[in-house]
Amino acid sequence: MRGGYTWRVYTACSVGGMSIGHTLLGLLESGPRHGYDLKRAFDERFGHDRPLAYGQVYSTMARLLKNGLVEVEGIEPGGGPERKRYAITDAGITDVEAWLAQPERPEPYLQTTLYTKVVLALLTGRSAADLLDTQRAEHLRLMRELTRRKSSDDLADQLICDHALFHLEADLRWLELTAARLDQLAAAVTR
Repeated sequence: MRGGYTWRVYTACSVGGMSIGHTLLGLLESGPRHGYDLKRAFDERFGHDRPLAYGQVYSTMARLLKNGLVEVEGIEPGGGPERKRYAITDAGITDVEAWLAQPERPEPYLQTTLYTKVVLALLTGRSAADLLDTQRAEHLRLMRELTRRKSSDDLADQLICDHALFHLEADLRWLELTAARLDQLAAAVTR
């Protein structure tokens, strides 16, 4: 339903490009769950660096309910507010299937903050080389941290770290290329 209403709802509520609504729907396919259980399952599998806020879980579930993609299977009294147990509907399953079948749009990063900083440094007479060196050091620091993190037994976390490391390696190649061409870039931007 990429062109449909539900697709637009979920692209608006994403974390790091990930559709929270579709992810929660996918988690519900294994069986009904309370909001607390959904948050915990999300955080364990996808929220290593960015756990979901409870408010985000419940606001997303309210949208899914409104759009007919989940239903309340039961309500249990608790020490605080009533606990709703959500179940995915057939429409929700269809929506997850459609989302999973759609390829993600590659992000070419044509306008990055880093490029903007390099050009502004050159335009204002500051050292773009120092800026690139500082950024290279930060990339290398983060790469070392991710490499250490990969030593865990958690395969999912290892794959997430690999994804990040490959992007950081590409950034490092760009930093080296830009450093080698600083004179040319300076001439081009100051014309």
